[in-house]
Amino acid sequence: MSYIIDRRLNAKKKSTVNRQRFLQRYREHIKRAVSDAVDKRSITDIDKGEQISIPKRDINEPRFHHGSGGINTRVFPGNDQFNAGDEIERPPSNSGNGGAGPGASDSGEGMDDFVFQISQEEFLNFMFEDLALPNLVKRQLAGNEEFELRRAGFSNEGSPGKINIVRSLRSANLRRIALTSKNKRRLREIEEELEKELDMPGSLSAEQIRALNEEATKLGAKVKRIPWLDDFDLKYNLHVKHPIPTSKAVMFCLMDVSGSMDQSTKDVAKRFFLLLYLFLQRNYERTEIVFIRHHTSAKEVDEQEFFYSRETGGTIVSSALKLMNEIVEERYPATEWNIYGAQASDGDNWNDDSEVCYRILNESLLPKLQYFSYIEITSRAHQALWASYKRIVEQHPSVFAMKQLIDARDIYPVFRELFQKKAA
Repeated sequence: MSYIIDRRLNAKKKSTVNRQRFLQRYREHIKRAVSDAVDKRSITDIDKGEQISIPKRDINEPRFHHGSGGINTRVFPGNDQFNAGDEIERPPSNSGNGGAGPGASDSGEGMDDFVFQISQEEFLNFMFEDLALPNLVKRQLAGNEEFELRRAGFSNEGSPGKINIVRSLRSANLRRIALTSKNKRRLREIEEELEKELDMPGSLSAEQIRALNEEATKLGAKVKRIPWLDDFDLKYNLHVKHPIPTSKAVMFCLMDVSGSMDQSTKDVAKRFFLLLYLFLQRNYERTEIVFIRHHTSAKEVDEQEFFYSRETGGTIVSSALKLMNEIVEERYPATEWNIYGAQASDGDNWNDDSEVCYRILNESLLPKLQYFSYIEITSRAHQALWASYKRIVEQHPSVFAMKQLIDARDIYPVFRELFQKKAA
């Protein structure tokens, strides 16, 4: 028997449609695997692909086959194990053809689960499925980093590769008409006079005929001296640079670094911040991030100091909100940037400062922001800061959201709840 093996590569994405159909069919398996991967992975590796395993019982294809039709008359032999009315016991696990798994085999053959790899883009699509940024407004700006060439008419100068043949020939034809029309009209008049002389001899003297012939010769020479194509006729396609509109977003990360925030609490906050940043990157072409840490005073820092420094003393949350408002005013005008804020805390705050936080958010920050999310990482009862923020949620439910986290396992469910798609 001859076997034919097709080793040709799938050119021009011929298998893309089949792959999308396959992903759609086993969507539940893939979503379950993606959800498990989010719980097990480090957040820094969250944007990589994933290996998906589908049990073999779920990939069996339905088949048509011939059944036992018609009327048959058969005689069945008796047996020494069963009597009429006896119930047949269920076969043990992994025995027979209908078991859930392949079971042991003395021939060394079996059927494994189907395993395949999904790409980074597919993984993120399943991960962020049914999620949407609240108030996602991509403000378009005239960027100064990326440009595109656009047609802007024609020019008399340019490179040979941009020459416009049609325009050049049209210009040359118009030039020749403009420069030779008077001479050609005079030539036609001379030809008409000479034809009249041939039809009616004696109307012109020999001297007049000789003068007309000399004039016609000179005019013909002038017409021939006009070039068919001149440098002045060449027209080039003109392209000018236009800035490409880009959508920009900035995310402010605010975190308490006082003595009550231990490293495990910061790690939970870090995972939430990175997940939000990854989500913003998928919705905006340019994303910046600003780290603000605070205890009794606030300071803008880099990522290393933000997550791993620790201070002692009390907590004044309003200092971070004031600094965020100042940075927005100086560097990120609301007319040009989509501004998002994320705050992580254990709920501790100075006695009278929670009311100050309420006023800053309600009067100064929220009118400029697309969204502000607050997570409280604690298992204790809520304090004054939570009560103040709860008033903001009641007044601005579409712009402000708050949730409680206890450990790292709550990050992804809370994230999905904060950014789930709202019904129109």
